[in-house]
Amino acid sequence: MFIDVAKINLKAGKGGDGAVAFRREKYEPSGGPFGGDGGNGASIILQGDENIRTLMDFRYKRIYKAENGENGKSKKQYGKKGQDLILRVPVGTLVKDADTNRIIVDIKRNNQRFVIARGGKGGKGNAKFATSTRQAPRFAEPGQKGEEKTVILELKLLADVGLIGFPNVGKSTILSILSKAKPKIANYHFTTLKPNLGIVRVDDGKSFIIADIPGLIKGAHEGAGLGLDFLRHIERTRVLVHVLDASGLEGRNPIEDFYNINNELFEYNDRLKEKPQIIVANKMDLFESNEWLTKIKSEFEPKGYKVYPISAATKEGIDKLKYGIWEILLKEEAKYKTFDEEMDITLERSKKEPIIVKKENEKYIVEGEFVERLLYSTNFEDLDSLRYFQNVMRQKGIVDKLKELGIEENDSVFICEYEFEFFE
Repeated sequence: MFIDVAKINLKAGKGGDGAVAFRREKYEPSGGPFGGDGGNGASIILQGDENIRTLMDFRYKRIYKAENGENGKSKKQYGKKGQDLILRVPVGTLVKDADTNRIIVDIKRNNQRFVIARGGKGGKGNAKFATSTRQAPRFAEPGQKGEEKTVILELKLLADVGLIGFPNVGKSTILSILSKAKPKIANYHFTTLKPNLGIVRVDDGKSFIIADIPGLIKGAHEGAGLGLDFLRHIERTRVLVHVLDASGLEGRNPIEDFYNINNELFEYNDRLKEKPQIIVANKMDLFESNEWLTKIKSEFEPKGYKVYPISAATKEGIDKLKYGIWEILLKEEAKYKTFDEEMDITLERSKKEPIIVKKENEKYIVEGEFVERLLYSTNFEDLDSLRYFQNVMRQKGIVDKLKELGIEENDSVFICEYEFEFFE
């Protein structure tokens, strides 16, 4: 088991701007405001998918942007909402905030969904600002920005496929070819002292985890050699790929090797008989292997075993083996265990947008996303729009807070870096 990690940047869609428009139809000489609202920006949603086993795809693409909402239109037509972006992740993915390292969510179930970045709300058109005293508003709201964040995806990997067989039959080489992992490879026994894991990419969104398990010796189920350490990893795999040295050059009988290895497995845990197992006849580039391949097929194919002749040295037959493994995995039910430890989900979305009112170096300052949107939606050349701006500043308690800080008539106040003169 090891941790698969990916760091990705997310940007939800911006809401569309509200429209400023007026009725201009014939026989409507004094038509009222007619601007529609902007569409909401698209959100980014994480969805658990038990058919995805790794985070490999997130290493190829690290930046994800959702669609913006359309701007509002005349005739009170709403802008189109952006289509949400759904990112499928393996069940068992832990999501952390990259800045604080705090946990946002643990994707524990298949099809579990979590909105990781919310799209911005669409701005209101000028039709929404019409009142009995303000009949022709010449301003509208801009759309809100979508959430932006960088998150870390973490996944505890358990091997889908276990490469088993006696030492020096070529398991590490097969792993390195299938997954581009870099295990230590040499021509002596017990090169591999702990399981090496690699990710095999079949296609977009299709991959599996393969482990080169250390070789067995007789008595492993009783703890001999690497023994129990080896067998613990075997228990959690879904498919066993049994690698045989089809050349017989080490003086061993590959058919006897197969039965000896399986005897150790079944002595350790009889339920290992239930796992699907395929046979790989390796070292087919050697002349001696042809005779053994005939014997291996005649021994095992009548018993329902699929035999794949390959050469790890020349890579012949490797692709057939990869797709053969994938076909079996598609048929096998995924029994993937997620994080076992109890976790405190500490990161919560703030429900209120903060409005900051402060005094620094004798300057009065007002900041915050809400104030910024209000500022950009105001038409300061229009009396109604200006009055709306002032009323909202009072309703939100900004004026009262400035008074508490000691502001007086004609003092300057900086709102989102724009300078205004304060007056009652």
